[in-house]
Amino acid sequence: MARILMVASEGLPFIKSGGLADVVGSLPQELVNKGHEVRVVMPMYLKIAQKFHEEMQLEAQYSVSISYREVPVNVWSTMRKNVKFYFIEHQGYFERDGLYGYVDDGERFAYFQKAVLELLNQLNYFPEIIHCHDWHTGMLPAMCKEGHSFDERYRNIRFVYTIHNLAFQGNFGPEMLDSCLGLDYRIFDNGNVRYDGGISFMKSGILYADKVTTVSPTYAKEILTPQYGEHMEMVLNMRKYDLWGITNGIDIEMWNPMTDPDVPYHYNKVNVKKEKKENKMALQKELGLKVDPDVMLVGVVSRLTWQKGFYLMMEKLSEICGMPIQLAVLGSGESSIEDKMRQLEDGNKGKIAFYRGYNDSLAHRIYAASDLFLMPSLFEPCGISQLISMRYGTLPLVRETGGLGDTVTPYNEFDKTGNGFSFANYNSDEMIQVMHNAIDVYYNRPEDWKILVRNAMNTDVSWEKSAETYCQLYAQLHP
Repeated sequence: MARILMVASEGLPFIKSGGLADVVGSLPQELVNKGHEVRVVMPMYLKIAQKFHEEMQLEAQYSVSISYREVPVNVWSTMRKNVKFYFIEHQGYFERDGLYGYVDDGERFAYFQKAVLELLNQLNYFPEIIHCHDWHTGMLPAMCKEGHSFDERYRNIRFVYTIHNLAFQGNFGPEMLDSCLGLDYRIFDNGNVRYDGGISFMKSGILYADKVTTVSPTYAKEILTPQYGEHMEMVLNMRKYDLWGITNGIDIEMWNPMTDPDVPYHYNKVNVKKEKKENKMALQKELGLKVDPDVMLVGVVSRLTWQKGFYLMMEKLSEICGMPIQLAVLGSGESSIEDKMRQLEDGNKGKIAFYRGYNDSLAHRIYAASDLFLMPSLFEPCGISQLISMRYGTLPLVRETGGLGDTVTPYNEFDKTGNGFSFANYNSDEMIQVMHNAIDVYYNRPEDWKILVRNAMNTDVSWEKSAETYCQLYAQLHP
């Protein structure tokens, strides 16, 4: 079995901004269960320092060269179950209010990756496989292969690079190559890292890693096309024989309606109907919705962005308001969508509730109380929310893209199969038509609805199968 180091910019239970954190929080443990030794390294952000610093041990102190000066590195560690987590500490770079979106992001994550490579030397810990996630770690394979090829300990490392969202690529000016990354301009001139006049961390990861993965089989096919390739499709087609699509799972211990501490009424497949109504009434009271156990409650837990399909909803708001449903929306994002949701709530008190921001505890209660979960994404590499909603007996209504198409089987009224509802084209008329269909099944075919809920709760959303596929991938690199 292999020694694996996961390198990522976020991970649960320490910090989260998106689905990447869920993967980094639960996949390593599943791999440990299958016999691998897994460690994880990420930056020490302000919120991590405030909340977890007291339980950590100092592992190493050294420096790396950034912008032609020596910058200090402190490395801390702590254990979670059987996984060791390392944290790269630099107050100036990482102890800020947000995780990303700063003008010096390139420099920050160049520092992070340099610190990770030197950490191996400092601890004399050389894994067989380094598994890099998203653009923040995309330069690691290049830095190792171009900058440390003379050292056998580094030369023997194999790299897996996972794309969680191709839309975020880490594109920066070419001067970073020398000043921050310590790499030769030769790899800019020969095109290996050159992108749109600058350099791309994402492109570098795709070209230099030994294997490239993404988070669902359908997304792996979609990103080879101009429609979904984000101008990276040519690069990806060069690596398509090393490209694997492996669907994400979720942590089924954390997401468990029988034991979830954030949910007032616990349930399983047997008592889901009764207890879901109790949860619904409790949430209605909490959010100021009209208390009615029989009305269809539609939940949304999402970033409020164009990617998540909110423009489709915006086109049909008056029609949605006229439906016999209640709507509970949790999320934040583009200010135009936030403003619209707030206006919608003000004009439909008791029918629509909008909570701006992210509240993890409330998210659990929305999953548990809702009947239908809306996810009309423009594109969705995998999606975590539809997996959680099925686990909680809440039927997802999704657009058939990426991991949504791979995990949600649409309702078939003839043979009563399916675990949700779906529509094919990015078209608000299609979305509304499927919503009307779901509402019809809920109110007029309760027996069918009951079967669909059971099918959803019987869907395997754990990491078990996916972790097995990762094991097969690692075995190709480290027999």
